[in-house]
Amino acid sequence: MTLSQFLVLSAGLFSIGVYGVLIRRNAVLILLSVEVMLAAVNINLVAFGQYLENTGRFAEGTAASGQVFALFVITVAAAEVGIGLAIVLLIFRNRSSVNVDELDALKW
Repeated sequence: MTLSQFLVLSAGLFSIGVYGVLIRRNAVLILLSVEVMLAAVNINLVAFGQYLENTGRFAEGTAASGQVFALFVITVAAAEVGIGLAIVLLIFRNRSSVNVDELDALKW
């Protein structure tokens, strides 16, 4: 596959994620949409890393930098899911709803 095909796939996934964040009202589905956007970023990182490795534009010893950055993004995404779901569960216990339109806990 070519680089442009990966970029089109990534742009499509990112667009779906942005649509999900803007349209959905359920906090769990918003977290899922953020994960889809992070998956699109990972596809970009790996695709550009492979492209630059094949063209020889990397310095010595930095050939896997796209994959390394993708691993960092996966690590951050896992932490975000853990903390985000914990917050959503606490809100559900207190409010019996995870609809973000009904959340006014941070209002004065």
